[in-house]
Amino acid sequence: MASHQHGGSELGRFLRARRDQTTPGDVGLTAGAGTRRTPGLRREELATLAGVSIDYYTRLERGKETRPSPAVVDALARALILTEDEHQHLRSLAAGAADFGPMPTAPERAVQPQTRLLLDALRPYPAYVISRTLDLLAVNPSTLALVAGISDWPAEQRNIARYLFLHPAARKVFADWDDQAISGVARLRAVTATEPDAPDLAALVGELKAKSSYFAELWERYEVKGRRQDGQKIFHHPDAGTITLSYQSLLIEGSAGQRLGVFTAEPGTADHAAIVQLNTVADPRAGGPVVKPTN
Repeated sequence: MASHQHGGSELGRFLRARRDQTTPGDVGLTAGAGTRRTPGLRREELATLAGVSIDYYTRLERGKETRPSPAVVDALARALILTEDEHQHLRSLAAGAADFGPMPTAPERAVQPQTRLLLDALRPYPAYVISRTLDLLAVNPSTLALVAGISDWPAEQRNIARYLFLHPAARKVFADWDDQAISGVARLRAVTATEPDAPDLAALVGELKAKSSYFAELWERYEVKGRRQDGQKIFHHPDAGTITLSYQSLLIEGSAGQRLGVFTAEPGTADHAAIVQLNTVADPRAGGPVVKPTN
């Protein structure tokens, strides 16, 4: 799906961003004489490295050339020293650059009833369903208790990127907040490879660019990162203290890119005891503490 936004194609924007952030020294060139307006590569330098004409590359970056061959795409990836995730993103952008099909609609947000049952069955472990644009479509109470403060917002506003950049608690909750922020933006950027005009993505990005200058800065960097399926995260919870949890992310078949995420800890550890305690006091309506009635 080609982008219909003004100012060139999504393919062109990605190439320009990567060119701006690749220095002559990165690719073994000397900076040469004369003043450089940016520290990045000039168009003619990149064209030469990739073995294409300057005119062709300029048209590609400006969105006037929409059918680069796989060989050209791979040559540009090598010249720009792209990571595997970035190379795949470039391939996806090139494959869709000439496709001006119907304007997309936002995918269905509904979560299957059996998936919601699974979230509850996974307690005390925090579990959730997340969309491709990081909307929390469904959560169990343990998740709301763990991600302190996100239950302040109505369910339809709960989005991990929005929480990271706009909620005052996020910088305290995530031990590696800056890495989480960069990763979140890179994951949203990856969606633009296949859905550059998706209305839900555009609305979220527009809101975050307007409300967070740091998000806007990261968005313009155009870094792309694939989604990690597992790993560890450290939370600084205001009541439970520091908790280190493993996480697993699984694609839900038959959904519009929805994923099931689960945080776990080994039974018998302090981390496991902490999430058991959070689950015990989690209010299923809002995620806050609840006083249990006595008999």
